[in-house]
Amino acid sequence: GTQVTVEIHPKDTTPQLLKKLPFGKGPQRLPSLRGQDNKGFQRTEAPRPPGGKDLHAYPWDKSSLKSMPVDLQQFEKLDAYALKVNVTNSIEELVTTLLKQARTDLEKVRAIWMWICHHIEYDVVGYHDKSQLSSKPIDVLQTGKSICEGYAGLFEQMCSIAGIQCMKLSGYSKGYGYKMGQTFTGDSDHAWNAVYLDGRWHLLDSTWGSGAVDDSFTKFTFRYNEFYFLTHPALFINNHFPDNSNWQLLKPTLTLKDFENNMLHNSNFYSLGLLSTRPETAIIHTVNGKASISVDCRSATLFKFELKGTDEQGLMTLKKHGMMLDIYPQKTGSHKLQIFAKPSKASEDVYKCVLEYVIECQSVDKAMRFPKALHQPVGPSWFTERQGFLRPSHPDPIIHTNDGRCSLTFTLGKDLSVLATLHCDNSSLTEDERRRHIMKIHRGNQIELKIHLPHAGSFVLKIYTKKKSDSGNYDYIFNYLITCLNTEAKWPAFPLIYSKWAEDYEILEPLSGLLPANRNVQFKLKMHGIAKVLVQADDTHPLTQSKGYWEGTCNTSGCQEVFVMVQENANHSFYSHVLRYEVESQ
Repeated sequence: GTQVTVEIHPKDTTPQLLKKLPFGKGPQRLPSLRGQDNKGFQRTEAPRPPGGKDLHAYPWDKSSLKSMPVDLQQFEKLDAYALKVNVTNSIEELVTTLLKQARTDLEKVRAIWMWICHHIEYDVVGYHDKSQLSSKPIDVLQTGKSICEGYAGLFEQMCSIAGIQCMKLSGYSKGYGYKMGQTFTGDSDHAWNAVYLDGRWHLLDSTWGSGAVDDSFTKFTFRYNEFYFLTHPALFINNHFPDNSNWQLLKPTLTLKDFENNMLHNSNFYSLGLLSTRPETAIIHTVNGKASISVDCRSATLFKFELKGTDEQGLMTLKKHGMMLDIYPQKTGSHKLQIFAKPSKASEDVYKCVLEYVIECQSVDKAMRFPKALHQPVGPSWFTERQGFLRPSHPDPIIHTNDGRCSLTFTLGKDLSVLATLHCDNSSLTEDERRRHIMKIHRGNQIELKIHLPHAGSFVLKIYTKKKSDSGNYDYIFNYLITCLNTEAKWPAFPLIYSKWAEDYEILEPLSGLLPANRNVQFKLKMHGIAKVLVQADDTHPLTQSKGYWEGTCNTSGCQEVFVMVQENANHSFYSHVLRYEVESQ
């Protein structure tokens, strides 16, 4: 008994009424039918243009990567189902099958998105030879390949059949072949979609969601990218500039000039929880041979960098919420800088490129040429804290010493054994000899590293650790850069320490491993649990115990070396060597 009025309009005109109506009594005007045919599907209304309630604030408020709340865990079953659907003869049949598991409009869009991203590959042959290419939705479905135009067209048609308002958008993109700082002119070079969900427009790019092409643009690899599903418009504008600025969905909108000048942050940047960078320009000019970059992030993240393929010309420090990097190019001209990151909890050692800059260097700071042994990042950080090095006396990565001496202290985590090494370019000393310029002193859970440099210059202090209970090798943890410009600074090595020297023993004097000839030398050593201590030179000199210290003097006449020996048990006559000093030649 229901009367229905059917209006017929030419294919591309806009209907007068944009309202879904229930089946009621009396003559009613229904929305237009858009799409291919009407096999039992609800049809979409003509899309309304974006308005005030669709707009998001620019710049990004750092809240969410998406333009609406999305719980990816709730999509797990739907995603798995969509991936298995294998219908390629009819778009209607494909949509019917996909929507069997989708209840809400969001789930319908998700199912279509997942299917396209995992079943349509980028047509690199068609991109180069347009005669081989069709972007018609049915051709895209049946061949399983297309370029962005075809992805966006198929997406639009599948949404239309599913009763979801969807628009195909076109514009400029910072995708394959983009060069930093380039300008955009002429026709648009990319296509993507907007979908209408929960009363607002949202943006997505299924081409970029599906994978990537290689540098030579000859091979496509499926590599799903969640970032481009309902991307927050303030992030989408980073590499998508629509022909119609209303489809930025931003307030205020950006000009093409803004788009060209803005730093390109790729999807890895945001997916890894990074928030912002300084500077915000892609090209950095050095000041007095130095360029500085910093990155802010939500949680502990590990970073690497490469300037022209190496990390030798910079100094990177990790911060709790990011990192700081000072670059000192050793040649003038343009240099490509890449910054990589990975989450601190990631099991595999895969760093992803998150930023690219061009460093324009007008002058070189030769003084900032770093030793080859310097490892990035430099200095203590949240990472070294996690490895058990707490409360460092020197929080900065560079230690400047005027007289060639310095001392570092840390509070150590439980059960840790520490090894330290000293490195320098063009040093005549062997690694073992350089290691004797570091003295370790343990006091309870504190460790002190005393360093006496053999000569002026730039040194790397590397610190390794292992659990005392482990018999295996030491693991590298971090390093410092130690610099001394005073050419008169020349310190002899510390005395040679033997294995019987216990970890918590301490030398107060003499600290120098080289004793003057024909002199009385004062000894003061902190040792415990020992019956007797002897200093053996030409004669043997016993030390006496007082308030936990063993003290006494020894004469260095007529000998080339001096040994300190201990008797651990008064009932045995056996002595062990613990220290060896050399005596200056006459």
